[in-house]
Amino acid sequence: MNYGFSKTVSLTYEQAIEKVTDELKKEGFGILTTIDVKDTLKKKLNVDFTRYSILGACNPPFAYQALQVEEQIGLLLPCNVIVYEKGDTVVVSAFDPMLMVKVLENQNMEPIAEEVERRLRRVIAAV
Repeated sequence: MNYGFSKTVSLTYEQAIEKVTDELKKEGFGILTTIDVKDTLKKKLNVDFTRYSILGACNPPFAYQALQVEEQIGLLLPCNVIVYEKGDTVVVSAFDPMLMVKVLENQNMEPIAEEVERRLRRVIAAV
């Protein structure tokens, strides 16, 4: 199953995170959380892992609309965007919000998810 959409970029890991953050801002998203998976796994399990960040992105107006349509949507928020190294490349991926519509089986969520998807696709394309 495909959970999102991805792009391999010709940027460094740090540049990709900065560019994703900037492009998210242009689309009305802020970063609520940043999880440094490599650092967390090293601290908690003492294992080495590739550089991998999970950015918890939120667009407050869309989050508010979604919460009014589906009270339990908070279980699926925020929209996660990941940046990680894969060999000598850097990959940027975003969660496909249309999956929320399938999971929730609430068609009232569809127009919100469609607009969020359009914005996230523009972010990934611009990186």
